Amino acid sequence: MQMLSIVAKTTTEFTWNSAIYIMNSESLINVQIWSFFLLSRKMENETEASVVQQEEQREDQGQGQPQNPPPALRRRFVISLYVGYFLARWSARTWEFSVALYMIYLWPNSLLLAAIYGAIESGSTAIFGPIVGQWIEGMDYVKVLRLWLLCQNLSYTIAGGAVIKLLLSPNLKSNNSSVFAILVALTNVSGAIGMLSTLGGTILIERDWAVVMSEGHPPGVLTRMNSVIRGIDLSSKLLSPVITGLIISFVSLKASAITFAAWATITAWVEYWLFISVYIGVPAIIRSNERRILRSRTKPVEGKDAAVPVCIEEGSQGNPPCRTGMLKILDRISESSFVGAWRIYINQEVVLPGVSLALLFFTVLSFGTLMTATLQWEGIPTYIIGIGRGISATVGLAATVVYPLMQSRISTLRTGLWSFWSQWSCLLVCVGSIWVKKDNIGSYMLMAGVAASRLGLWMFDLAVIQQMQDLVSESDRCVVGGVQNSLQSALDLMAYLLGIIVSNPKDFWILTIVSFSTVTLAGLIYTVHLYRIRNHIFHFEKIPLLNKCCLFRLLPSRGNM
Repeated sequence: MQMLSIVAKTTTEFTWNSAIYIMNSESLINVQIWSFFLLSRKMENETEASVVQQEEQREDQGQGQPQNPPPALRRRFVISLYVGYFLARWSARTWEFSVALYMIYLWPNSLLLAAIYGAIESGSTAIFGPIVGQWIEGMDYVKVLRLWLLCQNLSYTIAGGAVIKLLLSPNLKSNNSSVFAILVALTNVSGAIGMLSTLGGTILIERDWAVVMSEGHPPGVLTRMNSVIRGIDLSSKLLSPVITGLIISFVSLKASAITFAAWATITAWVEYWLFISVYIGVPAIIRSNERRILRSRTKPVEGKDAAVPVCIEEGSQGNPPCRTGMLKILDRISESSFVGAWRIYINQEVVLPGVSLALLFFTVLSFGTLMTATLQWEGIPTYIIGIGRGISATVGLAATVVYPLMQSRISTLRTGLWSFWSQWSCLLVCVGSIWVKKDNIGSYMLMAGVAASRLGLWMFDLAVIQQMQDLVSESDRCVVGGVQNSLQSALDLMAYLLGIIVSNPKDFWILTIVSFSTVTLAGLIYTVHLYRIRNHIFHFEKIPLLNKCCLFRLLPSRGNM
C-alpha cells in the first residue's frame, strides 16, 4: 500500500508538472525529457531507500534462517513485460525495415546510402556494445529503464523528423547539398543512438529480467519465457514491415515517416509504465536490483585497497625502472572497461557458440537493409517485400514452438546443432538463385530461401541464448550480453562495408557467395564446440535405418554420452 501511494503521488506530480510545461512549451522533445525526469527520479530515490531498509532488516533478523521458495509468477506482470517489450521492439523493427527504403529513395540506383547507414549503426554498436553492457550492470534498473526508453524514442523521433524533411524536399540534394548531407548525417546518428538504446533494453529484458524472474522455478519456465520473448520480436518483425509496406505502397513514404515519428513519441509513456509496474510487482527483480546496488558500492571500495605502483628512478638497487610512456598507454588500454569486458567474454565456456552466432550477422541473406534495397531495385513491389519479410518472420515464429519441444528431448546443445544445419540447407536455394536469370524468379527464390532458413536460424539463436543464460554468472550476465551484441554488430558492420565496396545491385551475387561461406564457417565452429564437449557428434546407432546395417552393429554403443 505504501508503494501504491508513492506511485499515485508520483503520477499526480507528473500530471500537474507535465500539464504546466506543455502549456508553456512548443517542443515535444522537451516534454519527453522533463516528464521522464520527474517520473524516474522519484522511483530512483525509492529504490535507494528500499535497499537501505532491507539491509537493516536482514541484519536484525540474522542469518542462517531457511529461505522461502520463490512466489509464483503473477500473470499480470508477465503480460505487462511482454506487452512493453512488444511496443519497444515494434519501433525498432519498423525503423529497421523503413530506413532501407528511405535511403534507396534518396539515392536511387545505388546501395551506397543504405550501406553507409548500416555501417554507422553496426559500427557504433560494435564499439560501444561492451560499454553499454557494463553500464547496465553498474546501474539500478530504474536508471536503465529511463535511459533506454528516453534515448530510444527520442532518437527515433529525431530520425523520423529528419527523414520527413528530406522527403518533403525532393530536390534538396541538387539545390542545397550541404543541408542534404546534414540531414542524412542526423538520420544516421539518431538511428545509431536509437539502436544502441535498443541494445540496452534487449540486454535488460532478454539476458537479465527473464533469468531473474524464472529463478527458483523449473527449467521449462525459462525456456518458455525465452520462446515467448523471441516470438514477440519475430511478431514485430512480421507485422511492422507488412503495415509499413502497405502505407508506403498505398499512401506515401512521407506518411510512413510521420506515422513512425508519432508512434515513437506516444508509446514511450506506455512502455515506461508497463516496465515500472513489472519492477514494482516482481520481488525477484527488486532483490536483483539490490544486489546490483551492493556490487556497485563494493567495487570502488575494493579498488581503493589495491596497491598503487610507485615509480622508482632507474638505477635504484632491486627496483625496476620507470615504465615508458608507451607502456603506460598500453596499461591504461588493458585496464579499460572495453578490454575488461572482452576479457570476461573470452573466459566464458560459451565463447565458441557466441562466435558462431555472431558470424551469422556477416551476411546479406536476410530481409535487412542491403537485400531489401536490392529487391526494390530489381522491381519487386514494396508491399511484396513487406509480405515476404512477414512470411519470413512467420516461419521464425514457428521456431518458438518447435524449440521447446526439441530442447526437452535432445538437450539445448544438440538442438543448436540440428537447427543450424537445417538453416544451412535452406540457404542452398539462395545460392542456386544466382544462376536463375528469367524475369524475377531468381529474386523470389532468394526470398523463399531466406524465409525458409529462419526456422533453423531462430532455433539456433534460442539455443545459444539459453546456453549463455545457464552458464554465465549473474555478475557477468549483462557484460557478456553487451560483448555478444558488440561482436554481432562488428560482423554486421563488415557486411555493410562489403556492401559499400560492392555497391552495385547487379553484383549482389558476390555478397551472396561470401555470406554463405561465412554461415558455413559458423556451422563448423559450433560443430567443433559440440564435439569438444560431448566427444561425438551424432548417435548413429540410434537411427533405425542405419542401426540395421552390419557396420553400425559392430560399432560400440556410446550409451547416453
